[in-house]
Amino acid sequence: MSAPITTSSTLSPDDIHWIPSSIVERMNFGNIFRSQGPVTVDYGCGEGAFVLSMAKRYPAHNFLATERLALRVEKVCKAAARMGLTNLRVLRLENLYVARFILPLAAVSTSYVSFPDPWPKRAHQSRRLVQPEFLTAVRETLLPGGELRLKTDDLPYFRWMEKVIAESEGWDQTSWPEEPELPLTNFEARFIAQGLPIHRTMLVKR
Repeated sequence: MSAPITTSSTLSPDDIHWIPSSIVERMNFGNIFRSQGPVTVDYGCGEGAFVLSMAKRYPAHNFLATERLALRVEKVCKAAARMGLTNLRVLRLENLYVARFILPLAAVSTSYVSFPDPWPKRAHQSRRLVQPEFLTAVRETLLPGGELRLKTDDLPYFRWMEKVIAESEGWDQTSWPEEPELPLTNFEARFIAQGLPIHRTMLVKR
């Protein structure tokens, strides 16, 4: 069962770590967030630098982060509780499963996929997150006009993304403009410090 939403001023990591009561039913955002507001999904939040900063910066918005590694989930939940972020929940499930079966339909404002594992070996490319079925599932969760923002440091993977996007329906692809005020992920900060280029694109649901 998911932990009840606390009504006190003190948060615990269990308040942040959302565990669905069912993994075969779509969630209701109203049952896990304290207040209504646009919902952003961060697929594969890692150690949480980006989503923690976003949740702090935009308290009127709600944020759902996914991450499959238990230690990372624990770290993000502890940090969010310490920061008093009532507008953030973390879900430990695979990204594709979350998009296909857990998130409500036509309810998400913006989704981020930042620096997913590039799986560079040809034999492993089927494990890449950005596949036609993932784009279709994410599109169904977005509001009309909702955005999917993709970012990677790996040029071959970015070219793969471009190919998958070109074969997918229901999107308008546009450039993702520079946003200096947007928080960085841990990976992004490291890559920028090394002088590596960042490849990004944005898809808008028709």
